[in-house]
Amino acid sequence: MGEAIQFRKVTKRFAGNTVLDDINLDIPAGSVTVILGPSGSGKSTLLRCINHLEKLDGGTIRIGGELVGYQQKGNALYELSSRKIAEQRSRTGMVFQQFNLFPHRTVLQNIIDAPLRVKGQQRQQVLSKARTLLRQVGLANREDDWPQQLSGGQQQRVAIARALAMDPEVMLFDEPTSALDPELVGEVLQVIKKLAHSGITMVIVTHEIGFAREVADNIVFMEGGKIVSSGPSKTVLDNAENVRVREFLSTVL
Repeated sequence: MGEAIQFRKVTKRFAGNTVLDDINLDIPAGSVTVILGPSGSGKSTLLRCINHLEKLDGGTIRIGGELVGYQQKGNALYELSSRKIAEQRSRTGMVFQQFNLFPHRTVLQNIIDAPLRVKGQQRQQVLSKARTLLRQVGLANREDDWPQQLSGGQQQRVAIARALAMDPEVMLFDEPTSALDPELVGEVLQVIKKLAHSGITMVIVTHEIGFAREVADNIVFMEGGKIVSSGPSKTVLDNAENVRVREFLSTVL
């Protein structure tokens, strides 16, 4: 299977504060990895470094063996051109807390925009795939609606379809349900569950422990910018040997 994502000595600082502290982590290809931890532990920053939305202050990240955001010459790393970074980023789908749909475009237009513009794919092929994805996320009858006509849960499902339209190798979810009303959380988690074993590598930052237990192959628990515990879901969640993990689980369950 091999590693889809490799972190080696990854360090990130904001205004002198170390937010990611010497992170080493391997995420297997085709697996579902859930990142847990208290607020401010570095979870979202870790996710944003995977597609170079945040630049590293040290270390490297590789996806499929390829350096993310940089090229290596000798012992030095040089940042890639913005065009090359955009090309790399197009292979990584990301779903944010806020849905980030274009308000002046219909649901269908939101989904087809990037495959047409970035990948230069054929319009008929893109339309057909977009409609298939809308069926997958349970919104087949909403393609001509505007984002503001949809509930938060429906908008987030469109955001997932939009990310999948680019055929990403890796899908990243940054607390995809945290901006939703509680009764809408389930419909989004249901869509992510369906995706979970489709062979795509997924990394999910969430506070939904029950969901993590259901879908995760591996759990990474972070605190203070460090990985405190990581391993198979059952080991980390059900037989938590780390005191800090046990304390965290007792407060959120």
